[in-house]
Amino acid sequence: MRQRSNTHGDEPGDPRGPREIGEPQELPELREQQGQESLGRRIALRGNVLVLTEDTDVVAAQLSGGVVPGTAELLRAPLMNNISTDEIIPGWCCYWYDEKLGDYAYLGLRDKKVGEGALKAFAPQIIVSGEAKGCGSSREHAVYAEKYAGVEVVFARSFERIYEQNCRNVGIITCTDFSLLESLLAGEELPLEAFTRRANNIERAIVESGGLFGFNRDVASITPEFAPARPLNIVEKILQGALSSRNPLPEGASVSVGESYFVTADVRFSHEYVTPMASGMFTRQFGADARIDDPDSCYFFQDHLSLAGSVLKRRTNGDQLIARVDDLGVRQREFAELGGGHFIGPGENGGSQAICHNHILEHVARPGDVIIGTDSHTCTAGAVGALAFGVGATDIANSWYNREILVKVPAVVRVELDGTLRPGVCAKDVMLNLLAHPGIEGSRTLGKVLLFTGSSVGSLSVDERATLCNMAVEAGGMTALFEADDITLAHLAGRTPADAGVAVMSSDPGARYASTVTVVLDTVEPMVALPGDPRNAVPLASVQDEIRVDKVYGGSCTGGKAEDMDMYASVFRLARDRGRSVPAGVQAFIQVGSGSVMEHASERGYLDLFKEVGVTVLPPSCGACINAGPGVSERPDEVTVSAQNRNFPGRSGPGQVYLASPYVVAASAIAGRLSSVEDMLVSGGRA
Repeated sequence: MRQRSNTHGDEPGDPRGPREIGEPQELPELREQQGQESLGRRIALRGNVLVLTEDTDVVAAQLSGGVVPGTAELLRAPLMNNISTDEIIPGWCCYWYDEKLGDYAYLGLRDKKVGEGALKAFAPQIIVSGEAKGCGSSREHAVYAEKYAGVEVVFARSFERIYEQNCRNVGIITCTDFSLLESLLAGEELPLEAFTRRANNIERAIVESGGLFGFNRDVASITPEFAPARPLNIVEKILQGALSSRNPLPEGASVSVGESYFVTADVRFSHEYVTPMASGMFTRQFGADARIDDPDSCYFFQDHLSLAGSVLKRRTNGDQLIARVDDLGVRQREFAELGGGHFIGPGENGGSQAICHNHILEHVARPGDVIIGTDSHTCTAGAVGALAFGVGATDIANSWYNREILVKVPAVVRVELDGTLRPGVCAKDVMLNLLAHPGIEGSRTLGKVLLFTGSSVGSLSVDERATLCNMAVEAGGMTALFEADDITLAHLAGRTPADAGVAVMSSDPGARYASTVTVVLDTVEPMVALPGDPRNAVPLASVQDEIRVDKVYGGSCTGGKAEDMDMYASVFRLARDRGRSVPAGVQAFIQVGSGSVMEHASERGYLDLFKEVGVTVLPPSCGACINAGPGVSERPDEVTVSAQNRNFPGRSGPGQVYLASPYVVAASAIAGRLSSVEDMLVSGGRA
């Protein structure tokens, strides 16, 4: 690691960011008592405890001071599982990144029974929930919302990786040991060490320092544990080759699963939701004169909110929200221009030049790269053999300074793909099938990497591989990847000579894996995820009720690739040839993921085809997937069938979202109801 400058002196600074329009704005105080009270610190219950039960009426009663059972009894009730970061802090609330976040905490919680300011007024010291706390988006705004509402300790049966790392980075304690909660409720005072017993050396040191920046300031060095040299799988091999100088590999050693190491990132990127927040941190932590290390490997995307105005203008406070969105974009551009990174901004015909994941996949990612981005679907780049994963604002700000990212070496699950997909079945169906697989469902893959292999991987294009890798995070995984092969090299050959000649690596014979899951592709049928969670995946044929559709959306980083356009077009061509089109009362949108995909669609006549059957084509943007563009629902009773990756409550508006493949999305648009291609062909549209 390069020598740190002294521009920031002894103070880590409070990363004061941009001013509110017309008034000062206080950004998170990242010092968070870092290093002041952590060593020797003791934890005692001195405030409220909020137990997030499945019964949201009970949650609301706790917040309002209603009559509820005692905490001990509440803990015996079923706890709420799979609380997404969309529920902790809705997307539009992320236009703020100051103490206002505390007012918005849990505003998106399922059933919408937590009002603005309710959590902050209750000021829980401790929050308790069930499995997979913090699933979904990598937004660090979620943990700051909790922090600014008074939360100091979060108990859950299990945590999603990014959420837990974000908590650690900003000084919130996470714990899965409910016996410690019982001790606190009994009035005991516990040492901080009791909460870090299951942590590795570096994780423990970060907690004791009150966060990542405190660790960087207060801890001169710490030596992680290494294992004896052994055969390595592809993930371990990539990480070992990327170890930073802060923790060099000893002779005769190898990285150890479960141990954390600082590694050097090859590519770093952020989007307009996060860049302003992280840039404030960067400036205040490292000094006004600090500059991005190796800016040529940094990318800044304006892709999430580029079409948000069309949705926000319908709100009563739309002008204020649009002004905040515009300000985020301005501040991102200013930071990118100052730092010298690549700015991927607005497109020629509205929207963006590209969604970040599409651009990285099409033009940047290479086999063996370590890629980090402020978006949980950064894992998309695993399609070309990169180790790509999402991070929060603190991690990206730190990496801008020294290119380092802290990584806990994950266990790897081999996913063997054998057989041949049936016509009308694609990678989206495979992924939804996997989410319901006994070897994947629940919390079996939390923090792990899915390595796709088997006799059939050669039959999958880079775009289809990208779909599988993109949704690994929906399975709770850290990321996913394919080892580079001829398909990968053919994809790279269309780029620069350096990309075409890149060296590739593969797992060693005898490498270790946590488990193996086999999917026989011949048995995979069209799938659909029922509203509320991508893990609500079932075979489409099992849905007996007729589900009338109001909106259909084919887009996002998952469903906006070139091959996805081929799938939509194949169904719409069948419909046109039979004189069918999108029925009255249904709105259908197809959104391309990049300018390159738009060219692909235009060259093949898809744009005219889509228009002929009544589909609106949208320029690149994250759009409806992030509740920021055409295709979002406007009422709770609206039903959408979407090719995106998530359908958490409130993710794309107040309505009900079914997730499906491009084939099913297009068929549903024509049928006016949730439909397979076969059903669309043999039956008429909805009455």
